[in-house]
Amino acid sequence: MPAIVKLQLSLETLAKAISSLDLIEKRQLQELIEQQIFEAEEALYEDDAETLAEIEEVRAEYSDGESMTLNEYLANWSN
Repeated sequence: MPAIVKLQLSLETLAKAISSLDLIEKRQLQELIEQQIFEAEEALYEDDAETLAEIEEVRAEYSDGESMTLNEYLANWSN
């Protein structure tokens, strides 16, 4: 199991640390941050009543034939 370390850094100190990274390390950090943002936003959506209602509305549209997936559209368009 990996060790977990929690640090309290000022934003300025963090920015200086990031500045010292090379380009590859900065890209790795960017990927990590983007993944964590995605996961956090997804968790918010799962708990958001408005988003859940919109998802159910779209699912109903699909089941009623009012909407189609991108793959269905492309299949129909190419014919």
